[in-house]
Amino acid sequence: MSRSLNKVLLIGNVGVDPILKETPGGVPVTSFRMATSQTWKDRNGMLKEQTDWHTVVAWRGLAQIVDKLIHRGSRIFVEGRLQTRTIEDKLTQKQKQIVEILADNILLLDSKSKNFSENHEKMEFGDYHVHNESEFESHDDFYDDVDSIFDDDFHLNIDDNN
Repeated sequence: MSRSLNKVLLIGNVGVDPILKETPGGVPVTSFRMATSQTWKDRNGMLKEQTDWHTVVAWRGLAQIVDKLIHRGSRIFVEGRLQTRTIEDKLTQKQKQIVEILADNILLLDSKSKNFSENHEKMEFGDYHVHNESEFESHDDFYDDVDSIFDDDFHLNIDDNN
């Protein structure tokens, strides 16, 4: 078997407050949208900017910390991996793909978080791992559990701009 790497590193701003939920098994999970931007000069020397939106998902202890300390506008660093899943859109009954970043570590880069204490300069949430699929009977059980906690309105089409 050949080796591969699925690693994502992002620095950007949180676009919406995290949504904390629990799986039917009681496992905390939170999600939020995050914006990253890149700038460049076009042929005419005009400065251009493109913003990309990403859905970030955090599990267990990291989910609880994110819920307490991260809010809309927070500047953060996220380390994780990409996950692409296919879900059924309940409105159209069609299959659609969603892309999420499963966070392994999050670093708060500013002090604008809710409940932020003066004792915390830069808050690192490391050492919380996204999930351990071995806790589930099978890979499918894990995704069944995940699908059951998210509403379709949470999953945005890949083409959405926010």
